[in-house]
Amino acid sequence: MTNVDTTVVRWTRAACTPSNTAQTDALIAAMFAAGAEGVHEDGATLITHLPPTADVERFVAALRAVDPTVSVELSPLEPIDWSIKWRDRITAHQLGGLTVTPPWLSEGRDPATTIVIEPAMAFGTGEHPTTRGVVRLLQSVPLAGASVADLGAGSAVLAIAAAKLGAARVFAIENDADSIGNAELNVTSNGVAERVAVLEGDAKLLLPLVAPVQVILANIISSVLLELLPLMGASLAPDGVMILSGILREEREMMVTALEAAGWRIDAEDAEEQWWSVRVRR
Repeated sequence: MTNVDTTVVRWTRAACTPSNTAQTDALIAAMFAAGAEGVHEDGATLITHLPPTADVERFVAALRAVDPTVSVELSPLEPIDWSIKWRDRITAHQLGGLTVTPPWLSEGRDPATTIVIEPAMAFGTGEHPTTRGVVRLLQSVPLAGASVADLGAGSAVLAIAAAKLGAARVFAIENDADSIGNAELNVTSNGVAERVAVLEGDAKLLLPLVAPVQVILANIISSVLLELLPLMGASLAPDGVMILSGILREEREMMVTALEAAGWRIDAEDAEEQWWSVRVRR
């Protein structure tokens, strides 16, 4: 005897083909009036997905009232558990010698070179080009024994990357209280809690307290980067390096001009999609 879960509710796929194309607009209107939440045109066929609460018989009757010979094919859709389906959109990213991955894709990977990030409200899962740009630029910076400040740390992915690459002390500074718990969880689960300190507060207040640092990471929008530029310069060791991201490609010229005017030279660049990241030195 097979056990059947009678509690499962399914949506219904309705594929409706009018008897002639002159009826198409009237059928679309009838479909919406009868409960369709959207209609897709696949050639002459009109397709919609009806929720479990829809009266399918009423839906079909409404269409036949408009076009008595309309062809209506109904088929159940397999239920989707959206509580886990969203995971399909998050992948593991190989970035040079490091991998950024969600927990469910981390099995079998080398912990020394793998950054495991639990997706949450905090920014920084490896899905955004700005995060990837900073991680790529960071890997050619000598970090052994260095102190690092990560401004706008979000999930702490960049702070963790710095620690995995050999930084002795990393300060993950974030002013969004909702991100702190996720950052602390990620730092602990990646085994770098002894070297990464998650600090909640304004970078303008906290950065001077941890200065001087050898490396500053800042994945923030360009207007905030420009505002923080003097403070970052004052907080950096004489031979220090800054990696800046969150900058649109179209803003590159403006940022280069501002950086050069402030006494910085571009050491390396990274671009992906519409985003530009840059590593600078004095």
